Amino acid sequence: METFERLESEVRGYCRNWPVVFDKAVGSHVYDEAGKPYLDFFAGAGSLNYGHNNPQLKTKLIEYLTDDRIVHSLDAYSVAKRDFLKTFEEIVLKPRGLDYKVQFPGPAGNNAVEAALKLARKYTGRETIINFTNGFHGMTLGALAVTGNSMKRGGAGVPLDHVATMPFDNYLDGQTPDFLWLRAMLEDSGSGLDKPAAVIVEAIQGEGGINVASASWLRGLSEVCREYDMLLIVDDIQMGCGRTGDFFSFEEAGITPDIVTLSKSISGYGLPMALTLFKRELDVWEPGEHNGTFRGFNPAMITGSEALRQFWSNDEFASATKAKGDLVAARLGEIAAEFPEAGAHVRGRGLARGLAFEDTGIAKRLAAESFDRGLLVETSGPEDEVAKLLPALTTTEEELTAGLDIMADAARAAVKVSAPA
Repeated sequence: METFERLESEVRGYCRNWPVVFDKAVGSHVYDEAGKPYLDFFAGAGSLNYGHNNPQLKTKLIEYLTDDRIVHSLDAYSVAKRDFLKTFEEIVLKPRGLDYKVQFPGPAGNNAVEAALKLARKYTGRETIINFTNGFHGMTLGALAVTGNSMKRGGAGVPLDHVATMPFDNYLDGQTPDFLWLRAMLEDSGSGLDKPAAVIVEAIQGEGGINVASASWLRGLSEVCREYDMLLIVDDIQMGCGRTGDFFSFEEAGITPDIVTLSKSISGYGLPMALTLFKRELDVWEPGEHNGTFRGFNPAMITGSEALRQFWSNDEFASATKAKGDLVAARLGEIAAEFPEAGAHVRGRGLARGLAFEDTGIAKRLAAESFDRGLLVETSGPEDEVAKLLPALTTTEEELTAGLDIMADAARAAVKVSAPA
């Protein structure tokens, strides 16, 4: 570890919870340099929905690279980009009745969010963006402004302005009507809220604690946006590309956002890639008005196209993911039932699941105990009170069962430590 501690910044995070040096990875397992296996329920924070080094995607990538095909092209036309766009249109957009333009804003999710916010402001001529409690949208300044986490916001070093934060679904007492506060602020000329350009929301807040917005709440939000002439931006960076079962996390609600952001698993292989999708009439960009050196990473388009063809040409993969999600939810429910005194409960949808505790220290200990037993999970929520599961969607039922058995043992150990003497 000496090399990392001597040379790498103190900002490093995940390595502090997993203090080993990883070397290889296949499917749902990663291996440290000594060859010890770890079952991966983290999947690159949702960037590896099809597992590590998926063989079909790897074959296409190797063929492309060994044939000296173009790797870097900024936004010049390329064969790889044309194939990706056509495949994305035929497999994802057309079957869902979505007439979106596609922007390649840069290599990461925050690039997609920054483009979405800028476009919404440019199109409407307004500045304010509505965001929601416990939302997370990235670490660049625009994306951070619409993020709720106070620790992350504190690192900005400058005011994070032109936003207004509203309560997410079930954030209040459960009795207050949805959007009561938002409507009151929009309708009252004395509220101090300038007319917003857009609303940005996650259908499931991953970093915020696996908080699930109901389909009815999302439909209600969409209606509020139409009623008050605001654009609806859905951040699907972590929860898109099949994480909830459907390709987009908002499909269950039957809504059509004005703008959608995608990244993480859109390349299928963990390669950097991001998309900002928007309704055709919103495409008011001037050429080069929003750009980036690495917005044309062709190898990611190769693996992204192949992932769409392999997994999304029919409904079988989506159905299998939902079935696996039900399996995980049921087993987590059994684990939670062992610890009523700790306020254990289950959150999530599809293969985005969480085991939450009222005692905010338990989830961290559970993650540490899981690591010691050969399972990688992270925590989320404002106090890290949720043990968060994002296994690859290709994880087998046997692997899911094995990992959940480890979690059960880890939870018992974690709760025992917190129990009063």
